[in-house]
Amino acid sequence: MKNTDVNKRSLEITRQYFDFLEKHIQAVLNDEVQEFMELNQIASELAVSHKHLTDTIQKVKGNHPCHFYDEKIINKAKEWLTQTELSIAQIARRFTYDPSNFSKFFKKWTGQTPGQFRKAEERRSAEQPE
Repeated sequence: MKNTDVNKRSLEITRQYFDFLEKHIQAVLNDEVQEFMELNQIASELAVSHKHLTDTIQKVKGNHPCHFYDEKIINKAKEWLTQTELSIAQIARRFTYDPSNFSKFFKKWTGQTPGQFRKAEERRSAEQPE
């Protein structure tokens, strides 16, 4: 049962990477870990080289591992912006960012600042019938 492009080990590494990201991001947000790990640190935790991890995720998922790491952080940030009353600066700090860098990072990914996103989501939820 061997696919020519993606073998069983590649799928296992990919699954381990995504599982690790979920746990690691949650640990940062729960203040169990002080900062987000670098990709080479994650590779080490998964007992693979940085290059092997990068090549594997690229082959299996079609994007660099950092793309998915950032995407998961952005999705969590969106949840916090819509589901908490924390200020954008407080959210930025919980995500280990300086507030202005967080805004730039968020806008690069979404096309909106965190404040614009929060306001748009508030309008959207106010317009929906209950």
